[in-house]
Amino acid sequence: MRFNSIFAQKQAIHTHTILDAMLPPTEDHEITPTALKDLIESEKAPKFRLIDCREEDEYALCRIDGGELFPLSRFAELAPGLLDAGDTRPIIVYCHHGMRSMHATLFLREKGKLQTWSLAGGIDLWSSEIDQQVPRY
Repeated sequence: MRFNSIFAQKQAIHTHTILDAMLPPTEDHEITPTALKDLIESEKAPKFRLIDCREEDEYALCRIDGGELFPLSRFAELAPGLLDAGDTRPIIVYCHHGMRSMHATLFLREKGKLQTWSLAGGIDLWSSEIDQQVPRY
């Protein structure tokens, strides 16, 4: 019985280490489009929230699959939906070029969500490097 317990603990530590390796360190504020693509495609990736902080008209033009709309113009009002202490999923925020998402990332980190990153280059860089089917504007 004790062997099973030790094995389970080692397995949990190993799994946690693998998942942490898939995310940037918290000292970084950005995640690259390639790293985000790897997270989306990996079966071993941690579950995370993908937040689109662009405005509704931009969201209607194009979006990254799985993104939830939290417009930056209403971010403080909508943020409680992201700040639930019981939701420990990492958060990745994107916008058009990465400036608004960086503001949102800093806001969420100041509120205690340290596992939050901004998508470097935004949906524009995502479109040019990862998914050319996503229209550029």
